[in-house]
Amino acid sequence: MTAPQGLKQRIRDEAFSLGFDTVGFSPAELPADISAGLSQFLAEGRHGDMAWLADRADKRGHPQKLWPAAQSVIVLGMNYGPDRNPLIALENPSRGVISVYAQGKDYHDVLKKRLKRLARWLVGQAGGDVKVFVDTAPVMEKPLAAQTGVGWQGKHTNLVSREFGSWLFLGAIFSTLKLPADAPESDHCGACRKCLDICPTNAFPAPYRLDAQRCISYLTIEHKGPIPAEFRAAMGNRIYGCDDCLAVCPWNKFASRAREAAFHAREKLRTPSLNDLARLDDDAFRALFAGSPVKRTGRNRFVRNVLIAIGNARDPALISVAETLLRDDSALVRGAAVWALWRLIDAKAFSALREKYAPAETDKSVLREWDRGSEPTA
Repeated sequence: MTAPQGLKQRIRDEAFSLGFDTVGFSPAELPADISAGLSQFLAEGRHGDMAWLADRADKRGHPQKLWPAAQSVIVLGMNYGPDRNPLIALENPSRGVISVYAQGKDYHDVLKKRLKRLARWLVGQAGGDVKVFVDTAPVMEKPLAAQTGVGWQGKHTNLVSREFGSWLFLGAIFSTLKLPADAPESDHCGACRKCLDICPTNAFPAPYRLDAQRCISYLTIEHKGPIPAEFRAAMGNRIYGCDDCLAVCPWNKFASRAREAAFHAREKLRTPSLNDLARLDDDAFRALFAGSPVKRTGRNRFVRNVLIAIGNARDPALISVAETLLRDDSALVRGAAVWALWRLIDAKAFSALREKYAPAETDKSVLREWDRGSEPTA
């Protein structure tokens, strides 16, 4: 179904009126190398616990396998630029750092409502059928965004925009209309490798390649078990996600603060106290993170992250709350509390706690943490 002349500009105008900051158009297809790259990523096991990436992988690389009737993809972006450099928060180890994208309202909810409004408008104006996606289906938003000219995938694999830097939320509308395509955005990274060099856990085996299993965002959000010991010290006070490779990008000199108020940081989530966060029970966790993407991680995984940060803080004032969590109902939390205390107290005090708590412990993963008492602290 061919779109009426001039529709593309009208779509763009309507999208801007709804609060979107950038719009791009592409056929509903991706180059073969995108699918091949995904297959290699999965074959190497670099997706870790994210089994959903492997599910329907063929549809990820081929949009028309997801929806055979699709002819065009409209990629839309909303700027969520912060009002300050996120790297500054890493300098206060007794306070937690939550990724910029999760300090405001859940972007899934905000974008989906706007996308649905635009999709309804499009059907009313030009007919055809539509489907709307915001990180909820096997859609490779970043390669599609690069193909539509919204930005390019940098060496850290994230999208970079000449106008908005690192800070774009993406959504897509698939349409049965044939819309004229925009020119792809070329790669403007040049010789720069700041995003690769800043990574605390060396999660990039090569430019444009990510090993998610080493990425702090993956470890703090997607990974379900204990954080692998080799990455704990490098996490610092990052308790949900990591912005290092995004924040260091030189293209952020053109970025601006989000104009959408829903994406402005809630004061309670800017740099919250680790002491306060460690005391959250399930109800308090849900209340604090209502309307936030953090909520989906669940209290136990979140407090696990907080305890790793407590261990890295080396602040004696945090010993008490860490010891309290040795009695937590969650083995995941208890194990992280053991590690935190191993970092916070001397060998004699740790041995006394081991004698008090380890004999009653039944979880093998927690017992392995107690066995660290015979090792030097990292």
